Amino acid sequence: MNNILFLSSVVIIVSIFMYRYLSKFGVPMLLVFISLGMIFGVNGIFKIDYENYELSRDICSFALIYIIFFGGFGTNLTMAKGIIKKSLILSSLGVIFTSFLTGIFAHYILKLDWYTSFLIGSALGSTDAASVFSILRSHKLNLKENTASLLEIESGSNDPFAYVLTISFLTLSKGGLNLPILLFKQVCFGLLVGYIFAKISILSIKKVRNIDSGMSMALIMASMLLSYSLSEFIGGNGYITVYLLGVLVGNIRFNKKTEIVSFFNGITSIMQILIFFLLGLLVNPLEALKYTVPAILIMIAMTILIRPFVVYLLISPLKSSRGQKLLVSWAGLRGAASVVFAILVVVVNKKIGMIVFNIAFIVVLLSIAIQGSLLPFFSRKFDMIDEEGDVLKTFNDYSD
Repeated sequence: MNNILFLSSVVIIVSIFMYRYLSKFGVPMLLVFISLGMIFGVNGIFKIDYENYELSRDICSFALIYIIFFGGFGTNLTMAKGIIKKSLILSSLGVIFTSFLTGIFAHYILKLDWYTSFLIGSALGSTDAASVFSILRSHKLNLKENTASLLEIESGSNDPFAYVLTISFLTLSKGGLNLPILLFKQVCFGLLVGYIFAKISILSIKKVRNIDSGMSMALIMASMLLSYSLSEFIGGNGYITVYLLGVLVGNIRFNKKTEIVSFFNGITSIMQILIFFLLGLLVNPLEALKYTVPAILIMIAMTILIRPFVVYLLISPLKSSRGQKLLVSWAGLRGAASVVFAILVVVVNKKIGMIVFNIAFIVVLLSIAIQGSLLPFFSRKFDMIDEEGDVLKTFNDYSD
């Protein structure tokens, strides 16, 4: 127990100081955490031989609850008027099209079997909210045409759809899958439970006016975890539930709200450190190198071909400028959710799972390093910077 506490404390402190130093050179935060995990890993300096994928799945799934909840809780719907339709289309149909096109590419170009190909596509189907939020905040990138809000809502709400696809393809191997019923239960039950718990939470917060910020945090956290577990228990998608709960609760006024947003921001940062440190710890760089070429090809295809095609296809009818479509195409960063979904595949089928995991690892690494680092550059290149606005207004912890 003491060793775990010691290691956890050291990792968090070192991560923070490494990020504070390396961020001056434009190194994305999540890349620092992955690197630190690899340093502690089996081929690193400290030689920790860690291969417990079942425990990692549980830890990362728990961490993802907080990340997705805060993605909804921190999004200001007032600033998102006019782009919600685009965001939700990209977060639903966009994920489905991206996953299937990536799977088709992996099958025909990389010569992988259909099952493995579509699992890779599903794991990599969603964009990463944590990376997008971090870059927009740290570089103060306020974007024209409400594009910042568009990216925030898309990346915050698309993880559940990638999760549904991943679970669907994993269930295929067991047979007896009724996909329409599964999708109906996952989406509809997830939304229903999230809406009910949001209404109960809002009513509770407003009724108990004298409650301090600590108790409010505890109440919201308990609602989040209870709604997730209940949704999963009845066959819904817990991630859809907590995202909707976060959006609805995060967009009402209540006492000490700014303090609560700051609390969840801190918790979410720790969860990001945890997920990406575990990713670095789990990966065997020598094994992952075998998948470098296919992973690079998938990364190039998703960035240059698949993501732009999907974005242009889905939002061109909704009056988007060329600059917005180009920037949204580039901003399809892969991150924490892809890691978690790849670990899910390893737990169910280790042989195929290791292929999915290693490819996902390299794609996430490249996506964060290249797309994340160049997002500010392309924002200027496509003339999408709004010099007069403030990107922090798109978050619920904004204050004048």
